[in-house]
Amino acid sequence: MIEKFILEAVEGMGVKLDFAGVEIPKREGQGDISTPVAMSLSGKLKTAPRKIAEALILALNSRPEINAMFEKIEILGPGFINFHLKADFIYDRLMSLYNDSKEFLRVELGFGKRVQVEFVSANPTGPLHLGHGRGAALGAALANLLTGAGYEVEKEFYINDAGRQVSLLGQSVFGAYHKLCNSDKYPIPEDGYRGDYIEVIAKDIAETHGNSLINRNFSEVSTIFIDYSYKKMLKWIDDDLSTFNVTFDRWQSERELFDSGIVGASIDLLRQQGYIYDEDGAVWFRATAFGDEKDRVIIKSDGTYTYFASDISYHIRKFQRGFDECINIWGADHHGYIPRVKAAIKAAGVDDSRLTVLLVQMVSLLRAGVPVQMSKRAGEFITLKDLIDEIGADTARFIFLTRRPDSQLEFDLDAAKAQSAENPVFYVQYAFARINSIFSKAHERGIQTTSAEINLSLLDKPEELQIIKKLILYPLIYENAARAREPHRITFYLQELSGMFHPYYNKYRILSVEGSEESTESLTLTHARLILCESIKTIIEAGLKTLGITAPERM
Repeated sequence: MIEKFILEAVEGMGVKLDFAGVEIPKREGQGDISTPVAMSLSGKLKTAPRKIAEALILALNSRPEINAMFEKIEILGPGFINFHLKADFIYDRLMSLYNDSKEFLRVELGFGKRVQVEFVSANPTGPLHLGHGRGAALGAALANLLTGAGYEVEKEFYINDAGRQVSLLGQSVFGAYHKLCNSDKYPIPEDGYRGDYIEVIAKDIAETHGNSLINRNFSEVSTIFIDYSYKKMLKWIDDDLSTFNVTFDRWQSERELFDSGIVGASIDLLRQQGYIYDEDGAVWFRATAFGDEKDRVIIKSDGTYTYFASDISYHIRKFQRGFDECINIWGADHHGYIPRVKAAIKAAGVDDSRLTVLLVQMVSLLRAGVPVQMSKRAGEFITLKDLIDEIGADTARFIFLTRRPDSQLEFDLDAAKAQSAENPVFYVQYAFARINSIFSKAHERGIQTTSAEINLSLLDKPEELQIIKKLILYPLIYENAARAREPHRITFYLQELSGMFHPYYNKYRILSVEGSEESTESLTLTHARLILCESIKTIIEAGLKTLGITAPERM
């Protein structure tokens, strides 16, 4: 709500903004919420930020709604505007959360805009590794986050089933099949794939065909080995993602882009625009026209297509399907690929700001404080399935979301299995379960809350006021997380809220002492604290749902 009032005050100064940057200050004593908008306006208005801040505060204070919300509005530092909430207002908002949580949690940011989130999109040449798991957790949580903010979201997995790597998978299985049939005629290629999964696929083919294929050249049986192998891998990938509570609305095949003529049509479109040319027997995309460091080959001189050819077509096709924004979640090693993809969609007449690429850094594992060594090519690595089997999907998802995706993540397996504050998801889920236990005891004792018995002003302990402020600012946290495309902000918030609740629970009695003669005052305090606990429970459950994590009734 405050965002709207600030933007109206800014518009009164002759500037129209879409976003005022309202945030929760990180340090105590800097207000309950803050905005740097005066500093961002300084250049446009050619006025000192503090002068702008003074004018904005004057405009805001003229509104009765602002006076009802804030005890004080002040300027701090170079021009931050800090807002201090009134006690009556925070109690009113807490009651709104309790009475109608659906309305309280409603965030209107997307207004039905269509967003595609493409994530995981792993080559179907091996099991999902931990980097894929981190991308899966991010993509699924981001899709939930944007859906909750009013966007129409479609989740998509792009199947890289037309390139050399899928052929190499088939050759690797062909080599393993020969070995299984006691033939050394065709070993696994030097750069081929290895691991138990290759042998499992080879065994499946041997059970169907026996040793009848060992005297055939790979070119004669490539369809059998390539198609069966990648489809088997894709089934395993889908199964692992389902176990991880990750599903997709669409699985887009790269092969289908070629077979349907979409790749050819996209190249023709760019040629008509003057961005495709022929040189040295190859076909090139003029990427330098859009700031890329060099032009890019899309069809080699031998007639084979590069990965970039289908990627161009895939991204052009995304926008032809009517999405307002497309979000790609890629491994950090694809950083250099972003400019050329943006160049391609720009060449097709699409505003490249409509393509957002989020990069995910790698994950390292610690067991007993020692790094776990892994090698995918040698088939020696911890798979996502291994991780889920060891610590559970909830724990894995939460920990994957405890860091910004563009920062390295060190995954401590021992901490992930601990039933203590060391394990962040346990700490959050335990807060939810603890509150359920409180209500079970209240029910056993016949304690029920009614509006006539509620006096929230009794929640006057510093810890209670801190928790209430944290709760009522959740919609702001959520909106900012959705705007920034950063679901880890929800993870941080839940950890902070749980970190406030557990010490509060240990310090103060929620339910009055059983068996004692309960005064009206003590019962009224109990009712107020139950309202607070119910509100904490509501927010934790909503936050965990956004992250795709369960909220267990008991632990």
